[in-house]
Amino acid sequence: MSGRLGGLASGLKRQLQARLSRLPAPPGGLGLWFTLLSFGFLLAALVNHGRQMLQLSLDLQGWLWLLLAMGASLLSLVANGLGFGAVLFWLGQRPRWAALVRMYLDTNLRKFLPGGIWHLTSRLALLRDPAGPLRSPAALPQALAAVLLDPMIAAVAALALVAADGWRSGVALVALLPLLLLLPRWLRPLLLALERRRGPQLDLASGSETLAVGQSDVPLPGAYPVAPLLAQLGFVLLRFGGFACCVLAFELQGSLGWGGWLAAFALAWTAGLVVPGAPGGIGVFEAVLLLRLGGQIAEAPLLAIAISYRLAVTLADLLAALTARLDQRLDRPTGRSGPGARPVA
Repeated sequence: MSGRLGGLASGLKRQLQARLSRLPAPPGGLGLWFTLLSFGFLLAALVNHGRQMLQLSLDLQGWLWLLLAMGASLLSLVANGLGFGAVLFWLGQRPRWAALVRMYLDTNLRKFLPGGIWHLTSRLALLRDPAGPLRSPAALPQALAAVLLDPMIAAVAALALVAADGWRSGVALVALLPLLLLLPRWLRPLLLALERRRGPQLDLASGSETLAVGQSDVPLPGAYPVAPLLAQLGFVLLRFGGFACCVLAFELQGSLGWGGWLAAFALAWTAGLVVPGAPGGIGVFEAVLLLRLGGQIAEAPLLAIAISYRLAVTLADLLAALTARLDQRLDRPTGRSGPGARPVA
């Protein structure tokens, strides 16, 4: 009986997949439409509440909070690079930590390019480069696994923080369920599916070689990725620290408990990370934040917070990339060149 039910479920799944595959794709792809809808919603909110936003003003303390927001965002980028190193270390690679963080900061700015994948492509190439940030260059399966696991673990960590808003609505329980995806029995097939999907987008190769990458035996450890998860959790919390500074700048911390602010931020940040077609999550983060908190916080100051946070993190991205490149140039006279160059013995 159970075998018949399993066969029936498998047949229904195949039929559903076949029908979905025959559905015509929207012009430009789903990513373009997600981006247009997000920007349209954000533009409508700006038009409706632009006059109220212009009436808002910051005192000296408020500007200092915004400056601190940029500093926290910059520190979070360093933590993000270290989190990527934790993923590599968990996969059995030996990173050169300073070079790896510098590479991460240097390539991070490319996430704003159309397509939102060029930072991943650059990291994939550098991990396979003998002069890259690893003590020995990684093979394609290991490099691809690290590049794909890094944002996935960050998204799982961020979703877990949605539980900070409590258990009243049941959303917290749903947000914790993705933690199960990091169990070895679920992580391996999920990673293989991501490879098949993202391989062509990353221009790894064409035809059969891309298919071989998707079917390769990715060398994943048999243990739960505790260290990478904790590292990415620290990164997201630092990211929220920058957002919290923007909340403090406009003196709205009393309008909602910090647990509510953290949960809304984590949900919006995750949406900006995983929704396709939005470079750097621009528009998506702001739209989800407004939808989540619009009924609890006045939209004009909420928009001001979202826009201030976006400016702070963008300036931090720019400053981090410039600092990484300057550090690279200063290191060249000592015998090093490139983001992962080795020091002279």
